Formats: sequence, C-alpha cells, structure tokens
Amino acid sequence: MEKVRAKNNRTLTLSDEERSELKKNLISLPEESLFQISNIVDHTIHGNLLDVLPKLPDSFADLIICDPPYNLSKNFGGTSFNKRSVSQYDAFLDSWMEELCKKLKPTGSLYLCGDWKCTSSLQRALEKHLTVINRITWQREKGRGAKSNWKNGMEDIWFAVKDENNYYFDVESVKIKRRVLAPYKENGKAKDWKEEDDGKFRETYPSNFWDDISIPFWSMPENTDHPTQKPEKLYAKLILASSSPGDIVFDPFLGSGTASVTAKKLGRHYLGVEMNEEYCLWAEKRLLMAQSSKEIQGYSDGIFWERNSGK
Repeated sequence: MEKVRAKNNRTLTLSDEERSELKKNLISLPEESLFQISNIVDHTIHGNLLDVLPKLPDSFADLIICDPPYNLSKNFGGTSFNKRSVSQYDAFLDSWMEELCKKLKPTGSLYLCGDWKCTSSLQRALEKHLTVINRITWQREKGRGAKSNWKNGMEDIWFAVKDENNYYFDVESVKIKRRVLAPYKENGKAKDWKEEDDGKFRETYPSNFWDDISIPFWSMPENTDHPTQKPEKLYAKLILASSSPGDIVFDPFLGSGTASVTAKKLGRHYLGVEMNEEYCLWAEKRLLMAQSSKEIQGYSDGIFWERNSGK
C-alpha cells in the first residue's frame, strides 16, 4: 500500500513517469571492459559493490565516504542485512575494504560510518590498509528510548588516510558558529566574538564530537524513506574539510544519494554505487533538485550553525 502523507510532508516521492525517465541516467556494469572514470563521473552506478569495485580504476577518488550496513538486522527496500557474529561482520568488511582503498588517491581521505556495536570492527578493517587519523562521534537526536539500557544517541565516523604526512584538510571551511552566552571583553573590546543583529557569536574550530546535526525528517526536502539516511549537513563537513572544489567524492554504499547530492551542491564531482534500483532513482531525483537549490540545512554563508538555530 502506498503511504498516506500529511499535507506538509516533504519526503521525496516518485511517479511512474519519473522512474522511467530517471532510470535512463543510471549506469550498469559493463560485461567485460573496465569503467572509464571520464564516462562515469557525476553518475550513479546501479549494481552490487563486489561486482563493481574491480571494474573501477584505481586511485581515482580524492575522498571516499562509506556508510555500509551496520551489524544490525535491517531491511533496505526489500533486501535484508542480518546481524551476524563479530568475526562474520569482520569478514563482510574485509570482502570489499582492500579493493575499496585501492580507489583512493595517494593523498586521499576515507570516512567510514558505524555505530558503537560495530565500531571496533571498522577500526580493525581500516587499519589493515590505511592510517587512522581520528574518530568522530556525532549525536543523533532521534531514536527510541530503552527501558533497560541507555538510549543509543551516538554514531561514529572513522577518518583515515593513505599518507598521514600528505593529505588535504581545510579546517577553516568547517568552523561552527555558536552563540556566546557569557561574552568576555579584554581592555573593553570583545574577545574572540562579534556582535550581530541577532546576538553575539563566535566562530569555533570543530572537535571530533559533533552535537549540531539534525537527522532528516518529514518537513525537510532532503528527506527520503531510506531507513538509515545520513544528513546533508553531516556529509558537508566531511566534503568541505577533506576535498577541494572539482575533486571526486566516491560513495560505495550510496543509499538515497546524500554523498553525491551534497558533493554536487558544494562544487565537487561525485560517483555512487547502489544495488537497490529505487534508492538509485531517489538519488537521481535529489541530484536534479540540487540543480535549482544548493541549500544545505544548518549550513549557510560558509558557516555551520548550531542545531535549532533557524539556519
């Protein structure tokens, strides 16, 4: 049955006509030859990652953002990923991690998403092929409570590079604008803050704990019915910090397209792989929408704003 949505619900939907047209944009696996990066950049590949990766050229991606299934039982549009033992989940990661890391340029960076249950597996898998630089923890304000445990309100993103002495990182592009509650003055002048029409603010350098992210919900135009969709604001931080305009951002588990869409909005090239055709089509529609609107909720005028700031 088709969902009945509230009048102001902005969750993405597709008509049969849109599906037919958007499907023409998808790229399928070539039977014999390798993909040529010039022919596939700024596209979505519909296929199984294990089949696609060997056909992609090595060292093409400046930045890889990877959001694989966590070690949970979850239904992804009719395809189920079942929770497994730690050793089995480690084997799942190993089945594609080495090949994925080959796609990264020598100066490139990779971000790998997970939750607390699988985060140790992610670290082990990464350290076999790359140098881990940091672990970001970000706060999810959505989620069910638990009567016999603490509510799971955090997720991790592991940050790794090929060469710890030579990788791109632009911290100036990911500053957070915070309201100053106790403004301090030195010799009668504001210290590290500025007064604006709507209050006093300070631009601060980000730490590896992020509490300014809002999960997509029904009133946001970026929202889809994907069960584990990542926010555009979250990926915008990764893309701005670890790539330059014109670089290639690669997402091997594209889902509903957040990495590609955010890369496009920020002036980067993109490539995504997704095995679910409906998710591919959602990504393609969002990419079309990004042609007319570059807005990223929570990011404006080159500044990341605190959650619920109205920006």
